[in-house]
Amino acid sequence: MPKVTQQHMDARRKQILDAARRCFLRDGFHSTSMQDLFAEAQLSAGAVYRYFTSKDEMILAIAEENMRDVLDITVAVATNRQGRSMGEVMAELLDVIRVKAVEEDVAGLAVLVWGEAMRNRSLAHELDQLMGGIRANLVTLVREHQEDGGLPTNVTAEAIASTMLSVLPGYILQVALFDPAVVAEVPEAVRALWPAPAGER
Repeated sequence: MPKVTQQHMDARRKQILDAARRCFLRDGFHSTSMQDLFAEAQLSAGAVYRYFTSKDEMILAIAEENMRDVLDITVAVATNRQGRSMGEVMAELLDVIRVKAVEEDVAGLAVLVWGEAMRNRSLAHELDQLMGGIRANLVTLVREHQEDGGLPTNVTAEAIASTMLSVLPGYILQVALFDPAVVAEVPEAVRALWPAPAGER
């Protein structure tokens, strides 16, 4: 029997998750059965269960993939700020979300995942872990900007990072529900709201 390559396994996993996204966006999590997922993916039950044992595992995998690029950006910027303002960092995150919303409808899926997390404690915990990583990286950046005089020091870095992080779900919700024109200028607005310190412009 030929050995299954990692490339084949990755492609099969993507096939399953792409089918799950379509089903969840079309019918919601609870109205989608595992049989629906098998049919959408055009795979047998055994083939799907080899990668995911439940819908909850698929939902979590989708949530992780949706947030991976955002987390990667905050890690990269926290490691090497390169003089970017907090506004530029936030704008870059929003741009990633906008692109992924067009390509994969991550905004609509994010709203569904948030709703599911309200009743699914395990999913809520995993999302908290993912958001914690993004928040920690933003705290590092905020502290650097506070030291440079670019952000106020009479408020904790944690509070400022949490406030900035609050922009993301509001933006995602608007992308999911409204015409793209409604939020087209938001990235530029956050650049203006949180510019670089005067000495770095």
